[in-house]
Amino acid sequence: MWSVPKERMKSGKPHRVPLCERAVELLTSIPRMGDHLFPGRFAATPNPNILLNLLSRMGRHGITAHGFRSTFRTWASERTAFPRELFEVALAHAVGDATEQAYARGDMLARRRQLMEAWADYCSKPDTANGVVVPLRA
Repeated sequence: MWSVPKERMKSGKPHRVPLCERAVELLTSIPRMGDHLFPGRFAATPNPNILLNLLSRMGRHGITAHGFRSTFRTWASERTAFPRELFEVALAHAVGDATEQAYARGDMLARRRQLMEAWADYCSKPDTANGVVVPLRA
């Protein structure tokens, strides 16, 4: 489970992200340097642009961190039968009007766990028949 504190969320509410099995495997294999998984170079806390900076160092200009979120959202709506509300909650988006939000007290964690496993399966087996797969690392 990855927990994002309310101070780091636009909504001001904490957000839990159920990590798929493969993500947990990868994260447990990364050596730790202090309390953070991805520490900042010159500061104790990570730089908010850490992914964007990494993409730039990899020579992948024109790719944004937000593009990863957009890719997930497009995949979820076009390639799965999961309900829209589920992937919107996964992206920490507000769903519905004020009345609907007042009654939606849960975060659909168990169902989002299934969604994240499906996303991991999709990402690990690229669909080369319907397009070109571009590796992030040359």
